[in-house]
Amino acid sequence: MAEIQPQQQTTLISKTFPIKPKLKAKPRTQSQTPESKYWSSFKLTQITNLISSIPSVSFSPSAPHVFAAAHSASLSFYSPLSLSDPDVAASSSISFSDVVSSLSFRHDGLLLAAANLSGLVQVFDVKTRTPLRRLRSHTRPVHFVRYPVLDKLHLVSGGDDAIVKYWDVAGESVVLDLVGHKDYVRCGDCSPVSGDMFVTGSYDHTVKVWDVRVENSRSVLEVNHGKPVEDVIYLPSGGLIATAGGNSVKIWDLIGGGRMVYCMESHNKTVTSICVGRVGRESGDESMQYRILSVGLDGYMKVFDYAKMKVTHSKRFPAPLMSVAFSLDCMTRVIGAANGTIFAGRRKKKEETVENEVRNILGFSSIAEPERRVLKPTYFRYFQRGQSEKPSEGDYLVMKTKKVKLAEHDKLLKKFRHREALVSALGGKNPENVVAVMEELVARKKLKKSVANLDHEELGLLLMFLQKHATMPRYSSLLMSLTEKVIEMRADDIRASDTLKGQIRNLKRSINEEIRIQQSLQEIQGIIAPLLRITGRR
Repeated sequence: MAEIQPQQQTTLISKTFPIKPKLKAKPRTQSQTPESKYWSSFKLTQITNLISSIPSVSFSPSAPHVFAAAHSASLSFYSPLSLSDPDVAASSSISFSDVVSSLSFRHDGLLLAAANLSGLVQVFDVKTRTPLRRLRSHTRPVHFVRYPVLDKLHLVSGGDDAIVKYWDVAGESVVLDLVGHKDYVRCGDCSPVSGDMFVTGSYDHTVKVWDVRVENSRSVLEVNHGKPVEDVIYLPSGGLIATAGGNSVKIWDLIGGGRMVYCMESHNKTVTSICVGRVGRESGDESMQYRILSVGLDGYMKVFDYAKMKVTHSKRFPAPLMSVAFSLDCMTRVIGAANGTIFAGRRKKKEETVENEVRNILGFSSIAEPERRVLKPTYFRYFQRGQSEKPSEGDYLVMKTKKVKLAEHDKLLKKFRHREALVSALGGKNPENVVAVMEELVARKKLKKSVANLDHEELGLLLMFLQKHATMPRYSSLLMSLTEKVIEMRADDIRASDTLKGQIRNLKRSINEEIRIQQSLQEIQGIIAPLLRITGRR
């Protein structure tokens, strides 16, 4: 009775408390942020019919915001409305005598200035594509030209002669020669709040702020980026500038005396171009927020929120990127690549927004629904959410690690079924797995026993594997010694089977061929070594 009583008690407990199987929790991936969704909403269109790198792209300030792209000795114009077509073609183009390096629209969109590597700056009528002015004073290639934002009569240009020139467009003459840079001047931008101030960047690592009202024609402020400056822009406030050079983008406070505010080092290679883009939401707190868009030779486009000092979006392109521009209506983004491809992105308005606009025009606007109160941790309903509740932006997600799926031979090794693990690996097509299993069996001192227990078919698989891979340098140290042991241990079985004899003959033939090749290589080495020794003495 004393032996039966514990058994009954154990049975009673197992019935009273059944063990339920554990349910596997579904892994939850982190959702995109609203910022990332916004920049991902631009539908990508590739324009691939260009023949060279795209060093400069620019949008017209006036609607419908046509953009121009410089490639080789040509300047092509594209309409953003045509990006929905499968084959995007240029609406018109302008040919030059040399490679076009930079272009700039006037703030009214009627004129366009373009510079080329011959040192010539030309002004065109945008509608008729007629050249109006030819400005020639630079002695070296010109790499940037800009129209001041609040000025229709002047231009700013800079080039490899390290001179910044302030032009009178109407008179085709130079008003000021601004000397101060010690290397190539490759970029510049004009102040959005003053028509008399602009900034230039050079390969001498410096960025200089100029004011044409200063009598001695010297820069009023200078900052050192630390690397050759590839691009510089004014931020919309006019008191900050952003510089790009090396793999970093730096923000400087001009009002604070040129103090560096932040340094973003998110790119892996040189940052080639930057621009300012506005988040184009129709309403909300983020409708008037600005971002810095940067592109580089690593093929990445980065979106930087300089208010929060963090990168909010990143996108990879299949080529090194050379230029970037963003339209004023926040609907089009254009990126020029080094392989002659333009990656243009066009954002479509939602159909609901269009319908609401039509209803508002007709006077049938719907009554706005009351906003639902946001759940907070202080509310009781916050803790009653189910598993189907999607995480919000501020929630902390606990991600479950994925279980590693083991191969069949790994499962057999864990169960100490060594012969079956070796046969399973031989049945696969990956020689690395077979060698790995053999090395594990050597460590466990079970390889000889596993080979001894193989039947005729399994031994045939092993001999076939040795025939194919025994002479490979990666596996020869292990497989050649294993071949000797197999022939020694299973000699009687091999003599009794014609199939195994044939495999042994093939194995011998492949080993003899490898020996012949090695002998030929040694003979060649013996011929070349004295010649190299004689050449080294001379």
